[in-house]
Amino acid sequence: MIEKVVRKANLQDFSEIKENLAYWMSKSPAERVAAVETIRRMHHGNLPRLQRCIRVIQRSQS
Repeated sequence: MIEKVVRKANLQDFSEIKENLAYWMSKSPAERVAAVETIRRMHHGNLPRLQRCIRVIQRSQS
């Protein structure tokens, strides 16, 4: 079960970026990779890896 966390902060002192960074830096590298993998699966399904795509924008004149 996920434990609820509630914090009160003054809006002038609150920095969401700093809070997020501190949160993720407190996690182990394995936990961070697992979180990225969960997000990847949410967006791309159960594919074993991301699909490669390539597009030629402009050919060089040789």
